[in-house]
Amino acid sequence: MSLDRTILAFAGVMVLLSVALTHWVSPYFVWFTVFIGLNLLQSAFTGFCPAASIFRKLGVKPGCAF
Repeated sequence: MSLDRTILAFAGVMVLLSVALTHWVSPYFVWFTVFIGLNLLQSAFTGFCPAASIFRKLGVKPGCAF
């Protein structure tokens, strides 16, 4: 799996996790969802994604976007 697809899968899992935590644990976990959304938005404009840096160091092969 390329870095691009890994990032998209990771973002999807994190969004689903944050929605589940909001539903079952505390409504304040909605701020985790907001953080993920803001991070996705800034990476669309700047091209910088902290998760991409981490996955790259873990040896995930690069893709087109990151």
